[in-house]
Amino acid sequence: MGRLVPAVTRALDILELFLDGDGTLSAPDIVRKLQLPRTTVHELVTTLAARKYIVPVPGQPGRYRLGVRPYQLGARYAEQLDLAAEGQLVARSVAETCDETVHVAILEDTDVIYIAKVDSTHAVRMVSAAGRRLPAHCTSVGKMLLASLPEHELAARIPDGAELVAMTPNSITDPAVLRETLAEIRERGLAVENRESNPDVSCVAAPVRDRTGQVVAALSISVPMIRWSEERRAELEQLAAKGAAELSEHLGHRSMA
Repeated sequence: MGRLVPAVTRALDILELFLDGDGTLSAPDIVRKLQLPRTTVHELVTTLAARKYIVPVPGQPGRYRLGVRPYQLGARYAEQLDLAAEGQLVARSVAETCDETVHVAILEDTDVIYIAKVDSTHAVRMVSAAGRRLPAHCTSVGKMLLASLPEHELAARIPDGAELVAMTPNSITDPAVLRETLAEIRERGLAVENRESNPDVSCVAAPVRDRTGQVVAALSISVPMIRWSEERRAELEQLAAKGAAELSEHLGHRSMA
């Protein structure tokens, strides 16, 4: 890797400051936050303003906000995004870390569709495959996605009298029980599947968000019961959450944590 250019690094540091607070800054604010010389900040601010990366705030002399150029760059980035391709990249990274099967899925009506999958090196067969559709309530990714729906939308998709298919004896078939489970998932921000789509496999899943904060997919890690334990579950929940956060970042989401 080549040497970082200090002036470029400082300019980017300045731009990233605008992500916080009310989105406006003055030169003294930048000097204080970055501990840079006033002359350096003045030159960088002048350059960024000349290139329309920042613009003066109307009616607030000496203060700046982001200009049109960052928006144009972000819009071009968004145009090039491919959820399946980005999901496959992150799934591969997560799978390499834990050596378990990793999926990324989206919700369609009451089913999940797997858009990315990376297998473990262990020879254990999973019921899923990229492009395959499964009942959402039987999977960790599906329950995570259902839990992310507004109540009225969830009720429209799965009304009280809905018949929920069972894939294994552990599958949830009662809409009331499903709603209780989804409430717990909503509170925790993570979903667990206990042999509900495959009698020999359990899974954990975390939500994937786009730049608006909306949940658009879920990432899961599937583990055969021979390697499943409460300790292992806690470890994989953290890894799934980290992978989902990374994929969310690829999609333009910025965590406020």
